Amino acid sequence: MARFERAGVRTIVCLDGAEALLQAGYHHPRIVLLGAPLPVVDAARVTELIARLHPVPVIVGAGTDGASEATAALSAGAVAFVTRPYRIEEILPLLIPARKEAAPAPEHLVVGDIELDLAGFHVFVSGRQLQLPVRELMLLRYLMEHAGRVVTRLELTKAIWGVDHLESNSLTVHIRRIRRKVQEEGGSTCTIDAIRGVGYRLDCRRQNTMPTQRRNVRPVATG
Repeated sequence: MARFERAGVRTIVCLDGAEALLQAGYHHPRIVLLGAPLPVVDAARVTELIARLHPVPVIVGAGTDGASEATAALSAGAVAFVTRPYRIEEILPLLIPARKEAAPAPEHLVVGDIELDLAGFHVFVSGRQLQLPVRELMLLRYLMEHAGRVVTRLELTKAIWGVDHLESNSLTVHIRRIRRKVQEEGGSTCTIDAIRGVGYRLDCRRQNTMPTQRRNVRPVATG
């Protein structure tokens, strides 16, 4: 927990699901991280009750012993799954929208025909929802926030992994998966272009149609 505190994230530790519900009702946290399996009240039930009584994003974490409970929590409304033991560099990017107080981030980011629901961690292409793992969702978000310009591999690595160097081709693999989801499965007219030896660029200038707009979604300017 000390590493979260040093990163500016105030934490409250609970020992079971019942205590988590009590603390959520009392403190009204901006985000909840549940570990599965969860004693007393399981993670799926806690997720359901939080959504009903104190609506905030819920992230669920589990190892092999809590996989089925974590799956049930995702079905109940948890917005993301992370593996245990926890890695702060994987969890911290998920907490960033909840930490900004002085200038709250917009709830939705729209670039071309791609829409990202920042509060619920959902991705849509022309109104159709896509399923992206946490890491790829955060990568897509960063590319959307910097659409139209080349983002270097080092910049992405620092922003998403919190390190200067990755030992494997993890970034390349994640970008390839995002392309497949957004362009091939989602049918987006936006492209993620690889700039050899430099990085990547999200380009939506070539699209021919306007994205399907949903209620309360307002496009925002991107860097």
